[in-house]
Amino acid sequence: MKRGYFITGTDTGVGKTLIASALVHHFAQNGQRAVGLKPVATGCAWHDGQLLSDDVAELQAASNVTLPLQIINPYAFEPPLAPHIAAALVGQRIEIKTLLNAYEQAATATDVVVVEGVGGFRVPLNNHEDTADLAARLALPVILVIGVRLGCLSHALLTAESIASRGLKLASWVANVIDPQMAALQEYVQSLKQRIAAPCLGVVPWNERADFVQIEALLRQQGAGILQSNDKIL
Repeated sequence: MKRGYFITGTDTGVGKTLIASALVHHFAQNGQRAVGLKPVATGCAWHDGQLLSDDVAELQAASNVTLPLQIINPYAFEPPLAPHIAAALVGQRIEIKTLLNAYEQAATATDVVVVEGVGGFRVPLNNHEDTADLAARLALPVILVIGVRLGCLSHALLTAESIASRGLKLASWVANVIDPQMAALQEYVQSLKQRIAAPCLGVVPWNERADFVQIEALLRQQGAGILQSNDKIL
């Protein structure tokens, strides 16, 4: 049985890395060899001769297994653009088989792997495949991060439908408040709970300085037992 999760979101900038890192930290704190992968990253900067994104650095900080950067993040691009466009600008093509190979290497070296997607669920990776295709090939349970703001209900429900259409299990979802002025928050969360069959792992309040340690504690408190049907890890 594969141990791990695929983290996707309703859009870019909704907090996928924060939630993914919190989960990796949780597994590590519970004595499991845990690592976070970001198969594709854009908007990277040069550090010591390598392109590195802030997302990848955060996942590395949460992990308790050290793996080569080419396994944690096989494709890194400097332009802050959609992956297939960023790749084309530097004469590359993102190959899903390369991403699957990185996952298999990580899975062999660890107990649990958290794979964070790029952008939303249907972001193109090349001319013919998108992030949903990668998720389907990995066949991991999915955790959906919903960026709570005006318009999030439609985005969340469409994404949940798309996940189901790929034959994937939506294990749970997280409501991450990204609008500090969000009105009627409880009503929005309740609307999501009524319409998404999977359980809510937690509601993360607005906090521009939140870190994965804080969020792990919050999710552990709010979502105790929710994921037990999958891997018995929370």
